[in-house]
Amino acid sequence: MANRSDFFEEFQKNISELIAKSPAADIERNVKAMMAQTFSRLDLITREEFDTQSELLERALARIAVLEAKVQALETAASLGGSPQE
Repeated sequence: MANRSDFFEEFQKNISELIAKSPAADIERNVKAMMAQTFSRLDLITREEFDTQSELLERALARIAVLEAKVQALETAASLGGSPQE
C-alpha cells in the first residue's frame, strides 16, 4: 500500500510541475495581471474598507440624529422664551 501512496504522490507532483511549466500557467498569470490592472482602474475598494466606511456612516448618522434633537429642543425653548434643558 505504501508503494501505491508514493506512486500517487509522485504522480501528483509530476502533474503539478507539468502544469507549472505549461503555457496554462503563463496564461493564468497574464489574466491575473490584466484583471488586477483593470480593477485598479475601476477604483474599487476592499470589503474591509467598505465595512469600515459603513460603520463610520452609521456613527455619523446617529450623531446627527442626536444633534438634530438638541437643535429642536433649543428652537422650542427659544420660541417659548424659556431656557433649554438637556
